[in-house]
Amino acid sequence: MPPKINAPFVERVLVTFIRDELGRCGCRKALLGLSGGLDSAVCATLAARALGPRNVFGLIMPYGAAFPRDVLDAKALAKRLGIRHETVDIAPQIDLYFAAHPTSNRLQRGNKMARERMSILYDYSVREGGFVLGTSNKTELLVGYGTVYGDLACAINPMGDLYKTQVRQLAVHLGVPVAIRRKAPTAGLWPGQTDEGELGLTYEELDRILESLVEGRKTRRQAIAAGHDAAAVGRVLRMIKASDFKRTLPPIAKLTTRTVGHDFLYPRDREA
Repeated sequence: MPPKINAPFVERVLVTFIRDELGRCGCRKALLGLSGGLDSAVCATLAARALGPRNVFGLIMPYGAAFPRDVLDAKALAKRLGIRHETVDIAPQIDLYFAAHPTSNRLQRGNKMARERMSILYDYSVREGGFVLGTSNKTELLVGYGTVYGDLACAINPMGDLYKTQVRQLAVHLGVPVAIRRKAPTAGLWPGQTDEGELGLTYEELDRILESLVEGRKTRRQAIAAGHDAAAVGRVLRMIKASDFKRTLPPIAKLTTRTVGHDFLYPRDREA
């Protein structure tokens, strides 16, 4: 199991991170998608404490009447935090697209919905003059459980170095409502879909293996010798390897002496 966090310290670090990173860009506003789930609830709470509730805007983007409980939880959280929020139903544009381009692939539809939500978020970032906060945790990033240019897109990601089980610890400290903390994690891809069902492992088991492989730098053989299930270790390693492209910028063919991403690596706050 990943080590227990010092939740008050982590809160201070992440609140400062949000405030400082947006400040570097001369920005004092943040936007994020509110799904009614744990990760977005934690991120919204941190953002409200970093920037003040009126500088945080939450978008609730359901697909029609699906997941009504999550919509209610998202609205209740926004009201509790005092952040501004709006609901945008993505069903009209999703249904119009798939009426013209049908598919029976549920994952394909889910990815399209994730990208539609992020497209709306970035449109609102212009309207609001704010930056989009990412809500993906370290577990999701390591195994690629996210959609490229969908929920993985963001300006900054406050929680990307916290495993899912550590996000749960932080949620307790921050006072995230029990109704949100206790629900089964889901990406909302289709009714009945859950993260753990898709991943094939509980977050507790997944985080234990990831901590052994990543923080512990153990090989497959060493992780198995440490007591982890051999099939589960193999599955996790395959997910890490297969999703590597999601964690890096698109490669650029090098033709000049100073190529973006290769040699042109000035920090963002370098003087012009």
